Amino acid sequence: MRKMSGWPLLFALIFLASSCKSNFERTRTSGNAELILTTAFKYYEKKNYQRALTLFELVINTLRGDARAEKAYYEYAQCHYKTKQYLLAAFYFKNFSNTFTNSPLREDAAFMSAYSNYELSPTFRLDQKASESAIEEFQVFVNLFPKSEKVAECNTLIDELRRKLEQKAFAEGQLYYDLRQYQSAVISFDNLLRDYPESPDVERVRYLIAKASFLLAENSVVEKKEERYGESATRCNDFLEKYPSGKYSKEIKETLKDATQAQKAVKKKLKNT
Repeated sequence: MRKMSGWPLLFALIFLASSCKSNFERTRTSGNAELILTTAFKYYEKKNYQRALTLFELVINTLRGDARAEKAYYEYAQCHYKTKQYLLAAFYFKNFSNTFTNSPLREDAAFMSAYSNYELSPTFRLDQKASESAIEEFQVFVNLFPKSEKVAECNTLIDELRRKLEQKAFAEGQLYYDLRQYQSAVISFDNLLRDYPESPDVERVRYLIAKASFLLAENSVVEKKEERYGESATRCNDFLEKYPSGKYSKEIKETLKDATQAQKAVKKKLKNT
């Protein structure tokens, strides 16, 4: 059998490559905006979101005034969400909600903007900017659509995200405490109580405030000990007033006794110097 070589072989390979070029590639490189948009819609319907996204990106900025712009922008945002590009999804859903204010899809887009930020929310030990953004977006949604069926879900997700922020704040306070930075620990825990007064960790937070206040006094210079032992006693009394029979009450009673005795001793020492 005679082998094909040289130019005939090259032309054969080029012809074969051209004939095997996919419909997607032919559409993508066609330069035909109408074909590209129509095909993007078809890929979206078939749930081939990556190809739909690729095609939408070629024409999305040319649709101003087009009757199909609303549908295209919404599906474009959904493609980002379906391909787990949550930051971009949040941006495009929010942009859709702000642009197409009369659209029947606006409610869903506003919710998805918040939910995309929710998807970005990491474990409580990491930065919580996405959680804060999601809370803000869910609250905006509830204000805009107070009668929506999704309001209950929004409130549940807000509670979940706020709990994550509480855990983050508690971990920061605990870290200061473990590092023996007692003043910073007290400040951090006080902020937690102010921001999350209903936290399930409140009893332990008040316990750690009382302990940190005492340890701060113990490690202070003589000139500040009397005042800080007094502050420690106040914190202990605050705890015992709220949790007289709590799991930490016995220990805090001992701490209160130590703080009161230490304050008297320091006061006496300073008086005699």
